Amino acid sequence: MEPIEPEHNNENESTENPDFQSQPTILPKPVLMQDEKNWVRKSLISLAIYGFLFLFIFKTEPIYIAAVLLALLVHEFGHFFAMKAFNYNNVKLFVLPLLGAYVTGKKSIISQRQMTVVVLAGPVPGIIVGIVLLMYTDSYPNERLDMLGKIFLGLNFFNLLPFMPLDGGRLLETLFINHNHALRVVFTSISILVLLLFAVLFKSLFFLIIPISMIFDLIMEIKNQKIRDYLIQEKINYITDYNELPDKDYWVIRDCIILSFNKRYKGIQAGLHQYSVIEGGLIQHVVAVLKTPIIKDLKIVGTLIAFLIFCFFLLLPIIYYIPKIIVALQAAQ
Repeated sequence: MEPIEPEHNNENESTENPDFQSQPTILPKPVLMQDEKNWVRKSLISLAIYGFLFLFIFKTEPIYIAAVLLALLVHEFGHFFAMKAFNYNNVKLFVLPLLGAYVTGKKSIISQRQMTVVVLAGPVPGIIVGIVLLMYTDSYPNERLDMLGKIFLGLNFFNLLPFMPLDGGRLLETLFINHNHALRVVFTSISILVLLLFAVLFKSLFFLIIPISMIFDLIMEIKNQKIRDYLIQEKINYITDYNELPDKDYWVIRDCIILSFNKRYKGIQAGLHQYSVIEGGLIQHVVAVLKTPIIKDLKIVGTLIAFLIFCFFLLLPIIYYIPKIIVALQAAQ
C-alpha cells in the first residue's frame, strides 16, 4: 500500500487577491491505496512453497501434504466466501509456508452477526467434512479417506480452540470483548501462554513463531492504547474508518505516534506537517490506532446461540472419539 499525495489548489492564485489574509492550512491526509493486484499469483506461489518445505523438512509423503493443503484451503475459502457474501472489500487469501493461511478483508463498519458467521465459516464446514469422512470409513474402511478425515477434523478442531489468534479466540473476542482493551490484553496474554505451552509440548520451533509475534503485537497494542487514551481526552474520535478520518485528526494521531515511537520514526519531527518518505508506514500505523465501528446486532439471545454453536462444534470431535477411546481402553485391559 502506498500513499498518494492529494491534489492541491495553486496557493499563489489565492494570494493575488489583495483582501486575502494568510491563514494556517491543514495539509490533506495521504490517500490510502489498497493493492488489489496479483494476490492470487502470490498465494499460489506461497502454496507451492508450503508444499515443498513440508516435503523436504518433514520428509512427509506427498499424499499427506496434499491432504493438509486441501483441508487448509477448504477452511480458508470458507472465510473468503463468507466475506464476499457480506460485501467486504479487497478480500484476499494468503498462504504462510509451514504456518498456515489467512484471509483479509476490509469493511468500514463491522456487524457483530456477520463477523460471527465469517469466523465460523472456516472451521465448521471442515469439522463436518471430517466427521462425515470418518463415519464413512467406520463402515467402509479406506486408509486415505480416514487420513483425510482426521486431517480435516484435527486442523479445524485446533482452529476452534478458544485462544487468539485462532478462530475460536476471534469468535469469543467478537462476542464478548470487542473494543474492551483490558479484557483483550488479559485474553491475549492467556492465549500467548497457552500457545507457548503447545510449542513446548509438540517440541516445535516453527510453532514458537506465533506466540512470539503475538508478544510484539501486544506490546504495540498497549502503546497504541495510550495514544487512544490521549485522543479521548482531546475528544478525537478514533473509532472510524481511515477514509472518514478528518485531515486534522490524521496529523494529530501521526504526531502522537511519532512521539510514542520516537526510535522507530527517528528523524521525523512531530508538529511538522509534511509528507515523509516513509509516510506509507505512518499511514499503516494510523490505521492500527483506529478502531473499526462495530454494530452489536446479536443481543443476548443471538450471542447465546452463537456461543452454543461454537461449543457444539468444539465438542463434536471429542464426542466422536469418546466411544473409540473407551473401546481401546477396554481392549487394553
